[in-house]
Amino acid sequence: MHAAVGDQLHIHSRSVGMVDQKGEIIEVRGTNGEPPYMVRFEDGHEGLIYPGPDCNIEPRTAADR
Repeated sequence: MHAAVGDQLHIHSRSVGMVDQKGEIIEVRGTNGEPPYMVRFEDGHEGLIYPGPDCNIEPRTAADR
């Protein structure tokens, strides 16, 4: 998995009734865009994330810049 600052991390819920989480990658701490990532979630909290198989990266588009 590779990401850049500004990309969106989407964590899909694993259980019925749980909501997906989305956040903006604000720092890439791995080499060459690899995890871990510091992510600011929509509710404002920040956390260091090692994405699992339930996550995907949505690249930042030119319109988002």
